[in-house]
Amino acid sequence: MSHAALPLNRAVQLRYFAAMKTANIPVARVEPEFRGEVESVLTEGESLSEFVEASVRASVERRRFQAEFIARGLRSREEARRTGGYVDADEVVASLQRKLDAARARLAKPSKTHK
Repeated sequence: MSHAALPLNRAVQLRYFAAMKTANIPVARVEPEFRGEVESVLTEGESLSEFVEASVRASVERRRFQAEFIARGLRSREEARRTGGYVDADEVVASLQRKLDAARARLAKPSKTHK
């Protein structure tokens, strides 16, 4: 297959890797049944190595987002401590419950357009 026939994202990926030195990620030993499960979900033309790399990248991104979320929460907590701007958890839950109850009531009423 020529590079011109590759999907755009794959061509971009090849250019990216050609411009950098690569390193290996350690091998993970798994049971044969699990390897079979993994191989059964590969897309056409996708290698196991490509799948593993994509999975690791997705996990790294997810963990980065989690760390950023926690950092925002901690900053918010510190700001609330500094300013005294707290909202009681029971008040928040009660407000959310009222919104949920109102939404359920709207859905339970028969629509005037469907007579």
